[in-house]
Amino acid sequence: MRQLQESIPDAESRIRRIVRETPVDYSYHLSGIGDCRAWLKLEHLQHTGSFKLRGATNKVLSLNSEELGRGVIAASTGNHGLGVCYAAKQAGARAQIYLPKNVSESKVTMMRALGGEIVFHGEECLQAELKAREEAENSGRVFISPYNDLEVIAGQGTIGVELLRQIDNLDAVFVSVGGGGLIAGIAAHLKAIHPGIRIIGCWPENSPVMFECLRVGRIIEVSEKPTISESTAGGVEPGSITFDLCRELIDDFILVSEEEILSAMRMIAGKERWIIEGSAGVAVASFLKTANQFAGQNVAILLCGRNGARWSSAHGVPPSGGTFLSTRR
Repeated sequence: MRQLQESIPDAESRIRRIVRETPVDYSYHLSGIGDCRAWLKLEHLQHTGSFKLRGATNKVLSLNSEELGRGVIAASTGNHGLGVCYAAKQAGARAQIYLPKNVSESKVTMMRALGGEIVFHGEECLQAELKAREEAENSGRVFISPYNDLEVIAGQGTIGVELLRQIDNLDAVFVSVGGGGLIAGIAAHLKAIHPGIRIIGCWPENSPVMFECLRVGRIIEVSEKPTISESTAGGVEPGSITFDLCRELIDDFILVSEEEILSAMRMIAGKERWIIEGSAGVAVASFLKTANQFAGQNVAILLCGRNGARWSSAHGVPPSGGTFLSTRR
């Protein structure tokens, strides 16, 4: 834990020339619902449309010239792949991305636009992840895990650095959970500075993989159903370092239905004028489900991405990703 906490400020300095510091936006609507002060962390405005760029960039920029010359390899449901492709392009390295077969075509197109070499394998992300690791061992390319890597987690933790700069007297943070790298990084930094901040883990009921692993006390295979929160779906890699971090750092656990996620996404679109993906909707829905517990408090809700094809295709809403290729620094 201490190694992670000490590495996050270094990560923030390392990635600053590539990764955008995303703003927070005070939500009068959500504040009124909870009788609190609710802030939206607009990470969906990040280059590539997702927080995943942070961890990927920190990992890529930590590699030496020999490693960069061999290239990098990753597995993804889309957002991590976009982040790896973007970071590799900035560093002049080649990126090969393994994807499950159900990834949206729009994300595949964006990865290819960033120079990524795409390989499809398996029906869900863990299968693609294990195959990518195998290929990395055979080819000598550096594997970049979406969550099971200290540099990746530290990169995600830079969101916590920004939150403490942007919101005074922060009391609680709502974060969606997939493999656990995002919430582990953010929580590690926040708890190091202010141990009393409540870290609230948020899952879709249809795919609460890390939640079930934490509930039984070990990493297990979990049966899943389709979810609009496609970016948090998929199994947790055996031996992942995020398991112990999540067990130590998460204070509260909330599960939300597909209907609650979709309602939250519609509310953000209607009241806040932001189009977000399902994984971001999970955090908003979790706040809405428990808002009465946070009266008088300062609350941050992480809008972690905007690249959700299911929301766009199902409801005729154009994705808000038109600037994902921006190279502004």
